[in-house]
Amino acid sequence: MAPPALPQPKAAPRVPAHPVAPTGVGMESQAVRAAMVRKIQGQGVTHTGVLAALQAVERHRFVDSALVNQAYEDTSLPIGLGQTISKPGVVARMLELLCQGRSEKMGRVLEIGTGCGYQAALLSHLAREVYSIERLKGLHEKSRENLRWFRLSNLHLLFGDGMLGYPKGAPYAAIIAAAGGNDIPQAWIDQLAVGGRLVAPAVTAAGRQNLVVVDKTATGIVRTELEAVLFVPLKSGVA
Repeated sequence: MAPPALPQPKAAPRVPAHPVAPTGVGMESQAVRAAMVRKIQGQGVTHTGVLAALQAVERHRFVDSALVNQAYEDTSLPIGLGQTISKPGVVARMLELLCQGRSEKMGRVLEIGTGCGYQAALLSHLAREVYSIERLKGLHEKSRENLRWFRLSNLHLLFGDGMLGYPKGAPYAAIIAAAGGNDIPQAWIDQLAVGGRLVAPAVTAAGRQNLVVVDKTATGIVRTELEAVLFVPLKSGVA
């Protein structure tokens, strides 16, 4: 059965401080986004909900005005403080892994590393409730500014140490991370619900950073290592 139609972002006044997309992105962003989604489909992403979220969320609202014309290219872009907004193709791949086998919305989801807020906005279309935590105060404030336009009532932005997760919201149906450490923190696994799934980059035994999927079953943890990726390092504390 096909998933139910996903809600579109509610119209709201634009925040004056928000980067204004130049003509050709702002005016035609729906068509440019559709081309990006087709390209991602060509890379093998097929989950209907993920593709609908990518079409609905305007990525150009999450990048600096000087880079806005690259917003719908399949490339990572700097967002300040040494961080990046991930490639749309990589984001889509991780979200599809998170949603794999589900046609309905996920329950409560935890995102580690809000960054500029783009993936959090996508998650808000795929889950009933999203907690997103960011350790860098500057990015936490930037993501709040970026996301204000969308008025997403099911998205909660938190400032704190993502390595600790967010126990108050646990257990989570899914956890996704936008930074990679030497291993998956035990706190994340502890906060994952039985039947839940975690998707994150991590350094494997071979010494490379790979996508790692952790499924928490009634009988234990199942860990699967997938393709090599390159994410910013996972760090503890706040700054």
